Parts: sequence; C-alpha cells; structure tokens
Amino acid sequence: MTRKKIPPTLNVLSILIPLAFAFATDNTLAHEGHGFGSEVIYLWEDGAPGSEGQTAPERYIPRAEAVPGETPFVDPYHRISDIHNPSLTAFFPPEHLANGSSCIILPGGGHKYLVFDLEGTMIAKRLNEFGIAAFVLKSRLSKAKDSTYERDVHELADAQRSIRLVRSRAAEWGLDPKRIGFMGFSAGGEVACLSQLHYDAGDKENADPIERASSRPDYSVIVYGVTDAGAYPIPEDAPPAFIMICGDDKKPIEHALYYIELKKADIPAELHIYTNGGHGFGFDGRTPEWSLHPVANWDLRLKEWLTDMKFMREY
Repeated sequence: MTRKKIPPTLNVLSILIPLAFAFATDNTLAHEGHGFGSEVIYLWEDGAPGSEGQTAPERYIPRAEAVPGETPFVDPYHRISDIHNPSLTAFFPPEHLANGSSCIILPGGGHKYLVFDLEGTMIAKRLNEFGIAAFVLKSRLSKAKDSTYERDVHELADAQRSIRLVRSRAAEWGLDPKRIGFMGFSAGGEVACLSQLHYDAGDKENADPIERASSRPDYSVIVYGVTDAGAYPIPEDAPPAFIMICGDDKKPIEHALYYIELKKADIPAELHIYTNGGHGFGFDGRTPEWSLHPVANWDLRLKEWLTDMKFMREY
C-alpha cells in the first residue's frame, strides 16, 4: 500500500487540495458532531475521579477559531478542549479484515487540546484498514485554560483506565486481551510513554470489573512525543515499543536515548528517525509536499513492526 507521490511541479495542487479537504472536513465533522459519527464510551459511568464538580461541556474548536490567547489555526483540522468526562470513540474494522488486535489512540495538542481528526479519527480509520480495532481517547488536559489536572496524574489515569476498559470488554468486542496497544502523538506520545512505564495487574477484589483488568498495554507506539528518557525506571516487563520522530523535529536525540534505555533493559523496541517531516503530521501530513518525504510511508513501517511482533496478521 505505497502512496502515490505528488510531483513537485504541480504547485497549484498545494493550494487546491488543502482547500478542498478543509471544505470536506468542515462539512463532515459539522454533520457528525463531536462524536465524529462513532460510538462514544465514557471511561467512568459516574464521572472521573478528580473531576468532581466539573460539569462544563467539552469545547469544540473549528479550524477558524483559536485557543484563547493563541493565533487562529490555518490548517483544516479540528480540536477539542475542556474535557472533564474522558471517553473513547470506537472504530471497528470490517469483519472480513478484523484480526482481534486493538489500539487506543491519544491525539496531540500540547496538553491544551486534542487534534481529534488528524491524530485521532483519521489514524483510527487507517488502523481499521489493517484489521485493528481503534479507540480514540479524549483525555483530560493538564494545560487547557484554567485546568486543575496534572499530566502524570489525571492524563495518565485516563490512559490506564482506557486500557483496562478495552481489556475488560475484549470478549464482547471479539478482541484479543493480549494484543491491546496504546499509541500517542506529540503530547499524547508523552502519555503513551508514561503508560508504558506505569501500570498494574488490576485489583482483583474491586467491585468494578474494569478496575479488575490490567492497565499494561501490550505494545506502545510513541510518535514525536517527549519520552521522559531517564525520568522513570523501566519495568522489567515493560511492553515493546515503536518510536518515531523526524530529525528536523524537537528532541530527536531524546528519542534515541529512550530507545537505548529500553534496549539496555532488554525491552524489544524499534526506532525510526526520518530526516525530514517536521511535527504534527499524523499518517497523512498537513500539506501535499509532506507526501514527497519517506516519512509519508511511516504507517507501513508500523504495520510491518506490528506484524513482525505478532500483534496483527498480514493480509
């Protein structure tokens, strides 16, 4: 599934394609609403611990608007902020492709908002093409306006709870409870790293069946996100990791150091550092020119790794 590259001479397309996509994205998302047309599952039925009294609705940020105090966005993507009741939006693959593997996806956005389509729903739909069930996480955000949440407390708790939830319902959804991954982009990649290092086997005596499930991801995918290299010890049974960043992005050396730490701990890991590509591109990039770089096919490298690690079947 190699993408066709856009010839650099077709400069007019660099103007027309983003405009056409923006129009389609605006109309599609406006029609589907904030749930983006898929099943929404709240992590806690009675509200998240630490969010007591927080009843304000999520803030949906179309591309023409701005986060308070920031310049309006100029790309065709949409953000969600002010999340107090974290949830998963489920995307299941066609039955003839489904292989029992699943992945939770946490979009980036500097912990201020989530770029919910580019690094969320669009990723989920591509994973569905690989036969993987995908769940896009809306987590609480530690740097949203007036936020009282902390990255290493509330955002991590949401990641852990999401893994427990999917594992607790794996039989219901036809999923393998031993092939549940967690993928994060940018700020979401930070949380993906945290979830790789902080987990437990579950509380078997808890009345809540979700809390009885393990919060350990079976694999971690950290995409241009801070890895906290050296900040926490690496558990001896930490899950394998796929790590990806571009050399012209922030802190590629940190990603290399984290990879080395994992290898020293004898944790299976694969690291890809592409020369060009920048930051915040998801699977599809923000401009047509992005598709000219080798990084445009990084999703195929992920598919190969998942196949090699036996987290999915090749078709």
